[in-house]
Amino acid sequence: MKLRREEVMENQKPKGEICAFKIHGQELPFEAVVLNKTSGEGRLRAKSPIDCELQKEYTFIIQAYDCGAGPRETAWKKSHKAVVHIQVKDVNEFAPAFKEPAYKAVVTEGKIYDSILQVEAVDEDCSPQYSQICNYEIVTTDVPFAIDRNGNIRNTEKLSYDKQHQYEILVTAYDCGQKPAAQDTLVQVDVKPVCKPGWQDWAKRIEYQPGSGSMALFPSIHLETCDGAVSSLQVTAELQTNYIGKGCDRETYSEKSLQKLCGASSGIIDLLPSPSSATNWTAGLLVDSSEMIFKFDGRQGAKIPDGIVPKNLTDQFTITMWMRHGPSPGVRAEKETILCNSDKTEMNRHHYALYVHNCRLVFLLRKDFDQADTFRPAEFHWKLDQICDKEWHYYVINVEFPVVTLYMDGATYEPYLVTNDWPIHPSHIAMQLTVGACWQGGEVAKPRFAQFFHGSLASLTIRPGKMESQKVISCLQACKEGLDINSLESLGQGIKYHFNPSQSILVMEGDDIGNINRALQKVSYINSRQFPTAGVRRLRVSSKVQCFGEDVCISIPDVDAYVMVLQAMEPQITLRGTERFWRPASQFESARGVILFPDIKIVSTFAKAEAPGDVKTTAPKSAVLDEMLHNLDFCDILVLGGDLDPRQECLELNHSELHQRHLDATNSTAGYSIYGVGSMSRYEQVLRHIRYRNWHPTSLDARRFRVKCSELNGRYTSNEFNLEVSVLREVRLSDKEHVNHLIVQPPFLQSVHHPETRSSIQRSSVVPSIATVVIIISVCMLVFVVAMGVYRIRIAHQHFVQETEAAKEAEMDWDDSALTITVNPMEKHEDPGRGEEETEGEEEEEAEEDGSSSSSDSDDSEEEEEEEGMGRGRHGQSGARQGQLEWDDSTLSY
Repeated sequence: MKLRREEVMENQKPKGEICAFKIHGQELPFEAVVLNKTSGEGRLRAKSPIDCELQKEYTFIIQAYDCGAGPRETAWKKSHKAVVHIQVKDVNEFAPAFKEPAYKAVVTEGKIYDSILQVEAVDEDCSPQYSQICNYEIVTTDVPFAIDRNGNIRNTEKLSYDKQHQYEILVTAYDCGQKPAAQDTLVQVDVKPVCKPGWQDWAKRIEYQPGSGSMALFPSIHLETCDGAVSSLQVTAELQTNYIGKGCDRETYSEKSLQKLCGASSGIIDLLPSPSSATNWTAGLLVDSSEMIFKFDGRQGAKIPDGIVPKNLTDQFTITMWMRHGPSPGVRAEKETILCNSDKTEMNRHHYALYVHNCRLVFLLRKDFDQADTFRPAEFHWKLDQICDKEWHYYVINVEFPVVTLYMDGATYEPYLVTNDWPIHPSHIAMQLTVGACWQGGEVAKPRFAQFFHGSLASLTIRPGKMESQKVISCLQACKEGLDINSLESLGQGIKYHFNPSQSILVMEGDDIGNINRALQKVSYINSRQFPTAGVRRLRVSSKVQCFGEDVCISIPDVDAYVMVLQAMEPQITLRGTERFWRPASQFESARGVILFPDIKIVSTFAKAEAPGDVKTTAPKSAVLDEMLHNLDFCDILVLGGDLDPRQECLELNHSELHQRHLDATNSTAGYSIYGVGSMSRYEQVLRHIRYRNWHPTSLDARRFRVKCSELNGRYTSNEFNLEVSVLREVRLSDKEHVNHLIVQPPFLQSVHHPETRSSIQRSSVVPSIATVVIIISVCMLVFVVAMGVYRIRIAHQHFVQETEAAKEAEMDWDDSALTITVNPMEKHEDPGRGEEETEGEEEEEAEEDGSSSSSDSDDSEEEEEEEGMGRGRHGQSGARQGQLEWDDSTLSY
């Protein structure tokens, strides 16, 4: 504030008056004026506003002058000098201001600080009252901080990094006049965790999109040692998948398909197949999941029908299975039978068996006397921890008698104990093969199951006559998911690594922390299945540290994360093709038969997600489908309306069509089953060669078939494609029909196909009109007509032969999905007086129509053509007159 200040000075004048006051000093903002010349009273005042902040006080000299005797000032008398001291009084015009716009500090969690940092504000006022900062205050509420009069900030409680990483608080200041700061200052306090050794910068949840290949799990992970003296480090990454399927994500095809996919030898017998009409012995067992895992609770067993497995196994055979088994109850647990071949009645001899006893796997094989007559190895024992660890393991027993080798999860194990026994005496007692228990047919009042198995089994097979190779065994138990390392060549020279056979465990060692960090950043997850099992895969990284000297080594906590495998796009498999057609009887009887699915098409689609940038419209959304390619593992052709009668009909397929496409098939009166892992195009080609034969087609009304295909053992199935095939009925003419009518060819129906339309579309059928009956009255006219008839028979026969040859090349498919045949009942009442020329003209037009439709006519045999030609000739020579056209309408709708 500017302050004006006036001061009165009095000066005694002995003589005369006081005319002026003079201030000595340069550029002083004051002036002195005379108020009363006589009394000498004057006033000192400011010429301009006074600013305390510029100058707090002024000191200067002032003198008074009288008027003197002359007009000039030099003649004036002056008084003695007086000293004037002026002090400027301050006003509170400025607000406090902080020296820094923002303050920042870092604190460690868990400590109480006397002062974290100090803030400082200043005030530009000149007086001590207004220029000093008397108080600071934290504006932000509910924060664990306080501030004193000097601006020192402290925490009022222990801070936690896990609770809050950073605090932002606003602070203001007050001068001694209680004027607040014009602008608050921001104080940022970062909470630093207590240095704990461990892995940093990793995500707990890792999402995996099917089909994305190898994906890095920890791209930014690094180890914090807190300046610990680490000499070497061992890191173990473990992918835990024991709760997925049979221990990990494997192909879920049927056992037969997997065996063929891995190149296993043929002749493998599946003892635990999916229940069906042909394999019904597993129908009563408990199924644990959709992957055909059978659970045995100690009360169930299954009898394998006679003829499935040969009675006597050779010296070479293989038994394979997936098994999950826990500790047996009791101190002396009973035998738990997996597979047993024993006497069906009278006695209780075990010819061969596979069972678990006290967490030992035992294989029993007793030869007959006709095979050996000496003391021979009979029991082979293996003691493995995995037998009772409640986890899935893959077991393969290769028998090359007397050597028996066990493969578990691809590793080889020799028996720790082999006991010998005498061969079994020969007898005529039938044998019973069982799974999950052993059949006790003798030594009991009533035959029953005994020695029940407790656990889960899957893919139990036996292959008589041959052993499986190590390559096939590794393929059958291989996981389709696991850990991987991207760019192995880029790992440091000092890094050692090791995978287990299933690639679920990776161990890395090194003495350089930086190299270990970079190596762990390259560890990835991969799943090679096109349709992997969705869900969680737990992931754990554990570490072991060695330190220099005798220093106390740091402890590194484990990393617990998980991989979330997302749901794959589910395919929709669609079968398309002609759903109904006719064939002549001769084609059913021929050696080639009738091709059932000449134009079948297999298409797989999935719902395509719309892009984020798609234009939004008000129109209703339609599903966007996109085609995808994948394999199939079986297609079944079922016979509807009763099984095939093997005495007169069958389904056929050349084995070469299967073998060259690496597929197999089974044939029965219920239908045809094609199986094996193959592309959709392979299955299309095979289905297009399925033939139906019938040796007595005259009694056949129609045969209906249904086709259904599958991927991943029924996980994804197609629609049910239905086909109906009928016999093409021929037109029968009576003896009374006129010769001119006999030369007219049997009516041919022309079908128009619209492959893109599913709705019923009527196909027009062209039925040639029947010529009017010409009544011959005179003998002359009769001779004339006979001559003309003979001539026309020859022309018609040549025309018929040409049409038949054209029909053989085209092999027209008859489709009666909407066939309508209309017969004009008034046709026989047409005017008999129509001229012969008109009749001939109509017949020529009909012949042209027949010729145009010959490309879509069905084939007739050459014998039938000759018989029909001879029949026409005989009828023409008989001179039969008037008759009615007879239609066999047993399969036609009007």
